[in-house]
Amino acid sequence: MLDFFAIFSKGGIVLWCFQGAGVTESFTGPVNALIRSVILQERSGINSYTHNALSLKYKLDNEFELVFVVGFQKILTLKYIDKFIDDVQLHFRDRYKNELEQRGALKLLNSTFEFEDDFRQLLRKAEESSRARGPVSMKTFEESQKSQKTVKSMIETRGGDKSKEHSGKKNKNAKKEALPAELAGDVPKAGTSAVMTNSAENGVQGLTEEEIQKNREKFFRKHFGADKPSKSPKPQKPREKKKSEKGNNFVKLDYSDGSKESKETVASDNLPEPSLQLDSMKGDLRSVDCESSTEEEEDEGEERAVVANPSKESSKKGALGGMFGMLRGLVGSKSLSKDDMAPVLDKMKEHLIAKNVAADIASQLCDSVAKKLEGRVMGTFTTVASTVKQALQESLVQILQPKRRVDILRDVLEARSQCRPFVITFCGVNGVGKSTNLAKISFWLMENGFSVLIAACDTFRAGAVEQLRTHERRLSSLHPPEKHGGHLSIQLYEKGYGKDAAGIAMEAIAYARNQGFDVVLVDTAGRMQDNAPLMTALAKLIAVNQPDLVLFVGEALVGNEAVDQLVKFNQALADHSISDKPRLIDGIVLTKFDTIDDKVGAAISMTYITGQPIVFVGTGQTYNDLRSLNARAVVSALMKA
Repeated sequence: MLDFFAIFSKGGIVLWCFQGAGVTESFTGPVNALIRSVILQERSGINSYTHNALSLKYKLDNEFELVFVVGFQKILTLKYIDKFIDDVQLHFRDRYKNELEQRGALKLLNSTFEFEDDFRQLLRKAEESSRARGPVSMKTFEESQKSQKTVKSMIETRGGDKSKEHSGKKNKNAKKEALPAELAGDVPKAGTSAVMTNSAENGVQGLTEEEIQKNREKFFRKHFGADKPSKSPKPQKPREKKKSEKGNNFVKLDYSDGSKESKETVASDNLPEPSLQLDSMKGDLRSVDCESSTEEEEDEGEERAVVANPSKESSKKGALGGMFGMLRGLVGSKSLSKDDMAPVLDKMKEHLIAKNVAADIASQLCDSVAKKLEGRVMGTFTTVASTVKQALQESLVQILQPKRRVDILRDVLEARSQCRPFVITFCGVNGVGKSTNLAKISFWLMENGFSVLIAACDTFRAGAVEQLRTHERRLSSLHPPEKHGGHLSIQLYEKGYGKDAAGIAMEAIAYARNQGFDVVLVDTAGRMQDNAPLMTALAKLIAVNQPDLVLFVGEALVGNEAVDQLVKFNQALADHSISDKPRLIDGIVLTKFDTIDDKVGAAISMTYITGQPIVFVGTGQTYNDLRSLNARAVVSALMKA
């Protein structure tokens, strides 16, 4: 039933392995994929991992730095796997605990030990217990709750229960009798003098004339405000007149007079002059800056406050703020358990969600940290909160750091040596800033001496081509042909609206190859992830033209929506691809990063769900507001209380 079972250290030393009968394929490929995609990427919260036709489940032993992995065919449903892997881990620990503590995994490997018989005995026991349980049988009618009901309770009487209806009428009449005469009959209108003296006509029995009169007066005071002083409406103040334009420092925005001065002002506002000074962007991009407050700075501030006011020293522990202040006092040399970490992890999850991390991603991160720390022995003066916080920071940095380096400048130079253009395709939902950030990237490439061809493949949105034409005109004024030896530094390739985007992209790439352009930036139409026709067109564009880089443009403002967008974009590209190996998203452009302060959780969500790096970060509205991601700065901002 099992294909393999392997026990290895976190350093990569295989201590023991088992392969099922008839299995010829080595287990190293699936295990290496598990290490690369799950363990090294801080995705330990995922209980299982699928590699080709195999399902893999694993268990971490953090005390002895061991990993237990079992693999079986994914078409099988083995319900005993979780308990079985726990039993193997406990048995292996108990049997070789002394050797692991004294000599470590490497020394244990050099010594001879037999674990085959124990493993087969545990496997046989697990399979027998699974067969003994068998399928769950349905309950008989006598065992169900329905059999306990009487026939009378299941009969529905027409019009409801007569006894209840009768009692309801009785209560209603009693309530009606308790009300004053005005409520029992018709209520006289305000201002009338109708007086009913006969108690039988009023429907009230046993009340004197004085009591009836008092009830009437009370009723009128309550419902018609007879005793309330009438309030005269307040005279409305006339609206203040708008401030006259005289004395204000506002710029006159009315250019409808057609004067020469107004036209020059409009022209100067829309088109930058060639002498416009922008910061140089030659070389690699600067990393994004995030405000952060480290734990050391907070501790120093607390110590200074205690020295300044010694009377507050006793309340220092209560004054410790932040999401970890509640458990800073827990110290001791012991192994961590889930119960010890549960309060800190709950607080951590709430903090991450408040910082714009998607709820599912926050839960998986907390589960990953719990599995990473469970069983680890703490130091004598180490708190649970600081240990969990340090582990979380390491996990977040590991997630944000790319698995592969994306060096666009080097890749463009390599493509130039092959006499072909480097092609980048931009995709994303509506309104995230694809065209604007495409212009920023164009300016960065032009600053580094490359020529750029922009392919206007957004043939759906009105004004998309005109927007790119405006960017092309402004960038041309900043980088005239004289700076590039008389050659065009940037050009727009467009065929209007309503055309096939894949065909326009193909023609643009061929034109760039013939004219010697270094980079082709393909701007696609914004589309929602649920729009099947547009997603099919995008998959066709990518499959036909095979760009060097597919960048997803997403907002830093979104939380859970980022996960939904990326998952469905990747799924749509895979479903609608016409190639055997579908091309998915290669990187992320994170826009509007300057609008979120320290709520940078969208960066974590996007990188975690795709496993792809954040290549560019948009931080403003000018062409040089483009940065690269600084993982540690983002994590510091994310962890700030």
